[in-house]
Amino acid sequence: MKKLHFILASSLVFTLLFYNEDLGLNWAIFGMMQIALICYFFQEKFTSRLHLILVVTSVLSCFAFAWYGDFPSFFAMALSVIFLQFKTQEPKLKLLQAFPLVFINGIASLGRILMFSQYLPKRKVNNSFAKKLIAYFVIPVLFLGLFLIVYSFGSDHFSSLFTNYYLDIDARQVFVLTALGFYISFTFWNYWIPEVCYEKNDILNNDFKEEAKTQNQNSFSFLGIDFERRSGEITLFLLNALLLVFIATYNYEQFFEVVKKSNLSSDTHERVNAVIFSIIMAVGVILFYFKGGFNFDEKAKNLKKLAKIWILLNGILIICAIIKNSEYVSFFGLTYKRLGVYAFLILAIIGLVISFIKITKQKTNAFLFNQMIWYFYGTILLCSFVNWGNLITNYNISVNKGVEQRFLRSLNFNHKAYYDYFKLHPEDVEDKHDYKEGYVARVQNETILSKSLYFEFLDTNK
Repeated sequence: MKKLHFILASSLVFTLLFYNEDLGLNWAIFGMMQIALICYFFQEKFTSRLHLILVVTSVLSCFAFAWYGDFPSFFAMALSVIFLQFKTQEPKLKLLQAFPLVFINGIASLGRILMFSQYLPKRKVNNSFAKKLIAYFVIPVLFLGLFLIVYSFGSDHFSSLFTNYYLDIDARQVFVLTALGFYISFTFWNYWIPEVCYEKNDILNNDFKEEAKTQNQNSFSFLGIDFERRSGEITLFLLNALLLVFIATYNYEQFFEVVKKSNLSSDTHERVNAVIFSIIMAVGVILFYFKGGFNFDEKAKNLKKLAKIWILLNGILIICAIIKNSEYVSFFGLTYKRLGVYAFLILAIIGLVISFIKITKQKTNAFLFNQMIWYFYGTILLCSFVNWGNLITNYNISVNKGVEQRFLRSLNFNHKAYYDYFKLHPEDVEDKHDYKEGYVARVQNETILSKSLYFEFLDTNK
C-alpha cells in the first residue's frame, strides 16, 4: 500500500467511528487500526526487541483508553502509537526528536496537504484504459442521466422513484470529521522530517566520538582549560558545603521543630518546590561541567569526585522530601498532587542515578535525555493503567483521612468505593444532590462507540 492508501483508509475509518459519537471506545479502535497497519505492512522493519515492546505497550494503552477514556490514557496511547511509528519508519533517529517533529508536522501539514505531488501517485494513463473508461462508463452514464431527466418530466410516479428520498446525514459534521480525519491521518502517515534532523542526529548519541575525547572545549573563550577545571572544583565544593547546610536546616525544621497542623500544607509545598528547583539546577550543573573532553580529562579526578558527592547529597535531599510528603499524607490523606510529588521525586532519583552513570561511564549529555525519555514514557503508561482515584479513595477511607464528600466526589473512577462508604456513613453526607449518579447513568446510555468500558462493568446498585 502507498501512503495515499493509508491516509484515505484511516480518514474513512475515522469519519465512520466518530460520526454522531463522542470520544470514547472509537478512539481506541482507531489507534488499534493504526497499530495493525504498522505491524502488517511494515513487519520487515521490526528488527529489534524494542519494536515488540512498543507494539505491546501501544496495544495495552489502547485498552487503557477503552477502559477509562481519560486524559492520562489518551496521552499514553498517543505517545505509544507515535513512538511505534517513529521507531519503525526512522529507527536511526533518536526518539528525543519525535517531540519537536510532532509539533513541526502539526503545523507543516496544514500547508503540505496542498502539495499533492508529494503523496498522490504518479501514473501514466494509457490509451486503451482511457478508451475503456469513456466507452464503458462515461458515455453510458451520460446518456442514462439525460434520459432519466426526460422521463422524469413525463411521469410523476417515475420521478418519485428517484426523488422521494431523504438522506439523513449531517453534511457539516461529515465534512468536519473528514477534514479532521484526513489531517490526522496525513500527519501520521506522510510526516516530514527536515534534513537537519538527520545531520544533527549524531549530537544525540550516547557515546562520544574518538576525536571528541581529546578535545577539551572550554565554555568561556577568555578562560583556559585549567582555569575552568579549577573553577568547577571550587564551584562544586562550595555547592556541596551549601547543600550540607541546607539539608541540616531542612531536616531540623522537618523533624525537630514543632509545626502547626494548619501550616503543614504551605510548609510542605515550599520545601518540595525548593527540592524540585534544586534537582533541576543540580542536573544543569552536571551537564555544564561534564561535556566533551572534560569526561576524559585525567586532571579532572577531583572534579568528578565532587560531582559524585553533589549527586549523593541531592539524593539525600530527595529522600528527605519523600519523608516530608509522606508526613503530609499521614495527616491529610492522599490526593492526585501528592501522588504526583512522589512520581516526580522518584523520576528525580532516577535522573541522578543516570547522571552518576554518565560521569562514571563517560557518556554524552544526550545520554541523560535519551534515557530519561523512556522513564518518562513508562511513568505515563503506569498513570494510564492504574485507577488512582479508586486507590486514593480506599487509602483515605482505611486511614480515615480526607474522606470529605466533596473531595471524594471529585475523584475519578471511584464510584463503588464512594457509594459503599457513604452508605455505611450517612452522617458524613453533606450534599444529598449527587451528580456522580447522574453522570454514570448518562455515560451508560451512550452509544457503544462513545462509551468507556469502566462504566459498563460498574455496578450501579448502591
